[in-house]
Amino acid sequence: MDRLSEISPAYLAATEVIDWQHPAVLKQAKQLSASETDPLVVVERCFNWVRDQVGHCVDVGAEKLTCTASEVLLDGQGFCYAKSHLLAALLRANGIPCGFDYQRLRDGDQFMLHGLNVIYLPEFGWYRVDARGNKPGVDARFEPPVEHLAWPVQQPGEVDYHLKLAEPLPEVVAALRKPLTVQTLWPVLPSSIRMA
Repeated sequence: MDRLSEISPAYLAATEVIDWQHPAVLKQAKQLSASETDPLVVVERCFNWVRDQVGHCVDVGAEKLTCTASEVLLDGQGFCYAKSHLLAALLRANGIPCGFDYQRLRDGDQFMLHGLNVIYLPEFGWYRVDARGNKPGVDARFEPPVEHLAWPVQQPGEVDYHLKLAEPLPEVVAALRKPLTVQTLWPVLPSSIRMA
């Protein structure tokens, strides 16, 4: 198992997308940690808050696209990818290493990428969470070391990538930044990841 001292600083970095130094993001991060010193408690609070208090754009009928952590926080909604950007920012602001992972899932006769987070927990190592937001048939939870993601990979052609990316996929970020709406974004989102 990795040790915290061996984790790349990239998993704690503030970036253009994971803008955890934005005043609103930093304030929310500190409210969620509320002087708590146990990283597991901080992670659970941040995860539950993003999962339950930030709407998934499709579920809430939003049209506006969000991408950066601060945009997601201020608008209160986003795609799974955008919500993963916010969760990463809240955790990094609290000194907890966080990155990104993806699944390729079947949606009817098409495939789509689904965005997740991977978090370094000193007691368990890297652990994946899915802050997409629960709804009937979706019950994502934080119960390490067992993963409780929104959707299991089980249909032909689906892929569980098991990545530990320090930054979100550039093609996902580029799609979220196009002058589109939630509904018109679907055709330009990537449906898989090309592995080198």
